[in-house]
Amino acid sequence: MSLVNAERRRLFKRRFTRLMLIVVVGILSAIAVGFVLNSHRNGPAERAAAEAQARQMYEQQVVMFREQCSSTGVDPRMKEYCESPEAGPRPEHFQAQWYMPYEFNFRKEFGVLIMVFSGILALLAYVVGASYVGAEWSTGGMMNLLLWRPRRVPVLLTKLGTLLGGVLGIGLVLGAAWTTAFWLIGKYDGRSDPMTAGAWRSFAITGARGLGLALLVAAVAFGLASLGRHTAMALGVAVGVVVVGEIGMRILLELMQVRMGDRYLLSTYALAWFNKRWTLFDWRSCEFVMGECRPQELLITWQQSAFVFGVGTALVLTLAFWAMHRRDVT
Repeated sequence: MSLVNAERRRLFKRRFTRLMLIVVVGILSAIAVGFVLNSHRNGPAERAAAEAQARQMYEQQVVMFREQCSSTGVDPRMKEYCESPEAGPRPEHFQAQWYMPYEFNFRKEFGVLIMVFSGILALLAYVVGASYVGAEWSTGGMMNLLLWRPRRVPVLLTKLGTLLGGVLGIGLVLGAAWTTAFWLIGKYDGRSDPMTAGAWRSFAITGARGLGLALLVAAVAFGLASLGRHTAMALGVAVGVVVVGEIGMRILLELMQVRMGDRYLLSTYALAWFNKRWTLFDWRSCEFVMGECRPQELLITWQQSAFVFGVGTALVLTLAFWAMHRRDVT
């Protein structure tokens, strides 16, 4: 059996991989079921009920307003307001659409759901990527494999390629199921506005960005676990990035009053990656006592995000392969 086939079988036969797949499929299914239970296709009956509720709320507010204005001992400022022609509730303040049941709109809402799916897939890619090589280092399986295939770098590169191929396959299959599920929800339990080629292309690009981010996350987890020769190395770095790199850095930057401090956070570049661009505002540059304020802006583009993530991934993998080539594996 070739090394590629052996690694592919090992990746998908691991109990941890199968368990994480079951957990992820369960989470995605729960989200989809939640939309099925909460979304409701609105028709003439729902529209009429919403209009009646809006009219009822308007009439109640009119009664309350008149009672407040007609009561004795009204504050002079309140009395002046009551006598104003613009005072009191207006029918346009109670629109029927605000009282209609939730109706899922596939075209308007699925873009956000792609980002949700990408985040869950990235989490799966990270923990599976870390455990895939970390467990083999900690149990001595890597040393036994190198006795059979003594070429260290090609072996590690084959493992990395197998992992990325597995994440890509899982992402494509689950992504197709995710898209189909919500398209059916929109068609039968919500709204499925006419989809143009441009709308589908936009969804495809967002999905490709999410899949690319998941592949980078898997590669980073693989490199960290291989570098530390244990799954805990990658998991520890992940906790450190969240606690120190995001929460701690955010608090520190705020205490130091660093302008546009969010540009030093990875979450900012993740937002820019999905949204193509992300604008930061420096509200400290404003003098609100002077009236209108136009704060300074800093635009973070997806190209900058790609550079940050690409350099970070390349650095981790370079160190992992250097350690594999130079260090003793026993």
